[in-house]
Amino acid sequence: MKQGLMVGSKQMLKVEVTPAMFAQFEGKVVHPVYSTAMMVYHMEWVSRLIILPFLENEEEGMGAEVSVKHLSPAPVGSELDIQANVVSLKKNVIVTNVQVKAGERMVGTGEVTQVVLAKSKINRLISDK
Repeated sequence: MKQGLMVGSKQMLKVEVTPAMFAQFEGKVVHPVYSTAMMVYHMEWVSRLIILPFLENEEEGMGAEVSVKHLSPAPVGSELDIQANVVSLKKNVIVTNVQVKAGERMVGTGEVTQVVLAKSKINRLISDK
């Protein structure tokens, strides 16, 4: 990894809730609100945005762990601010704390762990399976 990533590094993502983000299974909407699955996606994405500028050409990040608490619903049209903050950085393991807010209301919180590996190692891990 390139130098410069540190505890306290932050990234923000702004998202508007659309029907494609609703809680649904097998194409059937369960609740017409922002789904937990989509929240996990956005938490991983904003956390990845933090590491992208620091990856060497031969490196790639992989998600290793996600924990999430979905605290309140966000209906269609809600403007979400999703912020990730690096809370731990040990060698090639980056942990971010993530908050999802609609205005001042907390929609969700979580933690994302990413591991940076050589692309060749990732390819070996995949092909071994």
